[in-house]
Amino acid sequence: MKEKIITIKVESAAQGQWSSLLLELNLMKKAWRSYGVDINIKAPGLKNVLTHGTRVNDGSNTIKRRAV
Repeated sequence: MKEKIITIKVESAAQGQWSSLLLELNLMKKAWRSYGVDINIKAPGLKNVLTHGTRVNDGSNTIKRRAV
């Protein structure tokens, strides 16, 4: 099957909106994988957003607030 390309241009989006958009596209990519669709995403800051946005709270952050 022929490769299909979609281009999305985003203007004047806040950093939080950009991160949310990338995380939503990543969720879509994972959901469609089970149907045999391979989606590649290229965006500035994608790796950073995905590492921080898909992190699971596993309790490894042991920094506790000091009781006052």
